[in-house]
Amino acid sequence: MRRRTDRILTTHVGSLARPRNVLDLLFAKERQEEYDADLFESSVCDAVSDIVKEQVGVGIDIVCDGEQSKSSFLTYIAERLKGFSPSEKQGEDLWVESRETIAFPEFYDAHRKAREGLVAKPVKLVCTGPVTYDGHTVLQRDISNLKAAAHAHGVGEAFMTAVSPSDVEGQQPNEFYESDEEYLFAIAEAMHEEYQAIVDAGLILQIDDPRLLTYYISQPELSVTDCRQWAELRVEALNHALKGLPEDRIRFHTCYGINIGPRVHEMNLADIVDIMLKVNAGAYLFEAGNPRHEHEWQVWENVKVPEGKSLIPGVISHSTPLVEHPELIAQRLIRFSNVVGKENIMAGSDCGFASFAATEQEIHPSIVWAKFQNLAEGARLASQKLW
Repeated sequence: MRRRTDRILTTHVGSLARPRNVLDLLFAKERQEEYDADLFESSVCDAVSDIVKEQVGVGIDIVCDGEQSKSSFLTYIAERLKGFSPSEKQGEDLWVESRETIAFPEFYDAHRKAREGLVAKPVKLVCTGPVTYDGHTVLQRDISNLKAAAHAHGVGEAFMTAVSPSDVEGQQPNEFYESDEEYLFAIAEAMHEEYQAIVDAGLILQIDDPRLLTYYISQPELSVTDCRQWAELRVEALNHALKGLPEDRIRFHTCYGINIGPRVHEMNLADIVDIMLKVNAGAYLFEAGNPRHEHEWQVWENVKVPEGKSLIPGVISHSTPLVEHPELIAQRLIRFSNVVGKENIMAGSDCGFASFAATEQEIHPSIVWAKFQNLAEGARLASQKLW
């Protein structure tokens, strides 16, 4: 993983808007309708090249494929894991009986009604057999597309996202294994194959694990202590899935989900940071670029970043269309630098900007690119002041 001693590098969390032609094909796949598979493959290849070129053009140093082939950061795994069957049973839903919806029922009810008919409903799955990995072909397609685009556009380092075992567990209920723990570790064992292949290909592996934080929101009957105990086992399972992989080729991302709302009842970083740092990764991405969590830079005054590891705080937000000013971004980066050291940070985003591309409406791509431009400029300004 690149570390610079002369300036702050820029990156982001991963998910970016898909072009209309790819989105139409993803809609069809998500609804399990017929679609032109050859057209999908060629369209995704072109989209990856275009999205990498755009990232380079706005000043992103460490780029990715924008998850162009995936319907979402999570549900893509349905075509890569065996052992699941369609069902009417629903996995965890952050906005049904969550701490937020209990506190602001009118807001979230209006939000739900506004979305009806505008987005595709994801296919629900449950585990009905042994979980095994069967996604080698599509994974190699994604790896080849990203590496080709990176080479074509002069990229020095690229990352690829992969979902955590915990998020698969939460989205796809267990009806096969004797216990939740057995199910969780079966997923971890299967996902190891995806993680290993990404690292072996020379890419940085990014684990996406919002559930580490969102579990607290979705379980209002549980205390912080309960959720910490729950999280310990999920981190243990993730580390099992990462076994044998070098930490300096792994980034770990967690966040609070896609919620352009009040966000009053989210878990505090101080309540989970020690568990997050137990993940065997070389860098940690987390939310720090929005009014709910920006103040938490102070947490790092009392938490030591492990030697040789980096923080990638979000300094632009996915939860507002407002474009952050470069000077504000620079201020955020300088605060972190003063606490943990300028060589130990990169500039990132709070979350992806199209995490559920086939089912949700998020921030318009024109705004995202403006945010990225200011991210690069803010990192430049901070670097000038720090070096």
